[in-house]
Amino acid sequence: QVHLVESGGGLVQAGGSLRLSCAASGRTFSAYAMGWFRQAPGQEREFVAVTTWTDLTYYAGSVKGRFTLTRDNVKDTVYLQMNSLKPEDTAVYHCAVRRTPYTSNDYSNSLNYDYWGQGTQVTVSS
Repeated sequence: QVHLVESGGGLVQAGGSLRLSCAASGRTFSAYAMGWFRQAPGQEREFVAVTTWTDLTYYAGSVKGRFTLTRDNVKDTVYLQMNSLKPEDTAVYHCAVRRTPYTSNDYSNSLNYDYWGQGTQVTVSS
C-alpha cells in the first residue's frame, strides 16, 4: 500500500502561483510513477502531469509552460509548481501513483494509476 497526502491548495487570483505537495508513505519503493490529476465540478478527472522513476516527465498541453513537476526522492514527495494560474485551473487536485511501467505509454489515463490521495482544492479567481 502507498498512502498519499496532498497539501498546498488554496485561493489565488488569476496570474498568481501556488505550489502543491504530495507526500508518499508506505511501500513507496514499489512506485514507478507519481503525478497529478485534477477534477472540476461536473467534469471528468483530467491529467495534469506525471514523473517516472526513469526521469521522464509529461505534462498536459493546457499546463505546459506554466506548471513544473519536481520530485524529492529522499522525502518521497513530488511538488507541482503552478504559475500564471487561470480560472480554468480551478479544481480539486489529486496525487496519483502507478506501481509498474506503462504498457501503452498511456500516462494520461486515470485508470492506469493504483493509488490516489484525497485531493486539495485549488481555486483561481478572475
